[in-house]
Amino acid sequence: MNELKYTKFKDINIDDPFFDSLKQDYAEFTKWFEKKGEEFAYIFISDSSISNHIDGFLYLKIEPKLIKETTPPLIADGENWLKVGTFKINAHGTKLGERFIKKIFDTAITSKIKDIYVTIFDKHKQLLNLFEKYGFITEAQKTTNNGKELVLCRRISRLSIQVDDILKNYPVIEFSYNDYAPKPYLLSIKPEWHTRLLPNSILQTENASILQDISPTNSIHKVYLCSMSNVDNLHKGDILFIYRTTDGKGPAKYRSVVTSICVVEEYQNINTFKNIDLFMRYCAPYSIFTVEELQEYWRNRNFIHIIRFSYNIALPRRVTRGSLITNAYLPENAYWGFMPLTNEQADTIAQLGGIYEYSDVYKARIR
Repeated sequence: MNELKYTKFKDINIDDPFFDSLKQDYAEFTKWFEKKGEEFAYIFISDSSISNHIDGFLYLKIEPKLIKETTPPLIADGENWLKVGTFKINAHGTKLGERFIKKIFDTAITSKIKDIYVTIFDKHKQLLNLFEKYGFITEAQKTTNNGKELVLCRRISRLSIQVDDILKNYPVIEFSYNDYAPKPYLLSIKPEWHTRLLPNSILQTENASILQDISPTNSIHKVYLCSMSNVDNLHKGDILFIYRTTDGKGPAKYRSVVTSICVVEEYQNINTFKNIDLFMRYCAPYSIFTVEELQEYWRNRNFIHIIRFSYNIALPRRVTRGSLITNAYLPENAYWGFMPLTNEQADTIAQLGGIYEYSDVYKARIR
């Protein structure tokens, strides 16, 4: 089974061939690794690896506001930096790089850190492209005994000027109050799909064992198929408040909840795909539906709307249907499968969900 573990350095096999390139790039790597014995890092072991060899390694470290070792020195917007100390993957056509990127952002936001940096040799083009895709910009250089490295920074609270590329601002959501701004919507998802699709938004009443450590579950990007009316009104940048419908174990007033906020990357209609191969190529990498289910959906066309979106934040507090009606003034008798929201309703739901208390980053950018 694909597995992402958070484990101590001393319990990781440094003789795994995975680390050979790091030893070549950094002469002091082995000594550095051994000194980290009691610290933690993420390792990834996949089904495709041989003899359970490591396929991914991620080490994160909190550092002070001023970084003097770079040229020029780095000064954080907030109180600390989150340093990506080591980031390496063996690419096998998986989405592991994106999963690690999500883990970096999740760590920064939950630690209330606004600034992230990573050092990369310019020969690692694929890795550079991955970080730049999510808004990292080269701000400095770092010279060591191993040569010069580029220093890429992501200052989460700063708005990217590339407004057409929503990933440059991930994971923060940009609400703007004008006629041309992205529109907020409520999107309902049944419980059986919700937790598989959005694992960070699992409810306390759910069993975590149902979460599978698979790419669509842990990735930034999601593909969801549905048949609800008016979904074809969605456009790139629109904001989705994910509404998990009741599991039937109690009144919907308390069991149906908004759990997450996501941003639309693209809308497609199933009928725009010329053949099943193109359909599968588009959906399979980021969908939690099985290959057999997707093939059935293609044959029967019972789910014609395809939404690709980014999974930006799990709300610190779930917002119940009762609260949505009482406090956000959502119409009780309306159709809640897919519902347009006013900016005021969206802002109220964000407040009720605790986003503004959770992180200054979200307060600065959503409101």
